[in-house]
Amino acid sequence: MESSHIIVQLGQQLINGISLGSIYALIALGYTMVYGIIRLINFAHGDIYMVGAYAGFFATSILKFSFVPALIFSMSMASILGMVIERVAYRPLRHAPKIAILITAIGVSLFLEYGGMLLVTPQPRTFPAIFAAEIYNFGGLVINSQQIVILGVSLLLMVILTYVVHRTKMGKAMRAVSFDTDAARLMGINVDKVISFTFGIGSALAAAAGVLVGIYYNSIDPLMGIMPGLKAFVAAVLGGIGNIPGAMLGGTILGVIEALVSGFWSSTFRDAAAFAILIIILIWRPAGLLGKNIREKV
Repeated sequence: MESSHIIVQLGQQLINGISLGSIYALIALGYTMVYGIIRLINFAHGDIYMVGAYAGFFATSILKFSFVPALIFSMSMASILGMVIERVAYRPLRHAPKIAILITAIGVSLFLEYGGMLLVTPQPRTFPAIFAAEIYNFGGLVINSQQIVILGVSLLLMVILTYVVHRTKMGKAMRAVSFDTDAARLMGINVDKVISFTFGIGSALAAAAGVLVGIYYNSIDPLMGIMPGLKAFVAAVLGGIGNIPGAMLGGTILGVIEALVSGFWSSTFRDAAAFAILIIILIWRPAGLLGKNIREKV
């Protein structure tokens, strides 16, 4: 009896972990795409996720949009914001030392957080209930309709991203710029346009994650992007930063590990588990699970 209870609980935590991990994966994709193109860790990315959640809140509560139009609106707003940030904050520093760009990214992150506080107040907002929360029970495993929506939307967006990267002209240009920026420029590729597009699509995915989190947890606030942003960075490093399938894998693994730690030990330690994974992966396999070690010329 005890062993069957443990198996059911394990299955339940795996379901919860995959649902959470798909959100981490969506945010991690933005990190990994930007790093793959211009070798920049965009620490403002978690705050774009927050802006996306507020855009979704505005669309559903003020404009009275249903789920799909609200999701598209949120992704569009975040995409524009991502491209504006790239144009204003990062492009002028593209040939500056890496530390200058890193400090700028932290500055943009703080600007979005406290600018958000100024505009919408620090008070957490309750996300409108877009779906009637239906609960399904399969042999003791509980799955709610929100988890199904999160997983379905995440998988759809990842499939669309994979198609864009591997089957479109812009995707081919992104891969060329990622491989060798100077050679891509010599071949007539508009590198600035490709980088801007990458920021836009990464920001749109983060915004989708923000809306899904708002639906799932029913609460958003201006500082909600800090911890998920850092954990998505851990997921990107775990999978192999710069590697799109790696971001998906890393997000899923991180979500499952967090759920298992919360379910079988204590939710107090789930953040510690995430950052312990970062330390272990940097010591054991710095390139990540699907990444490749690349020698850099000095």
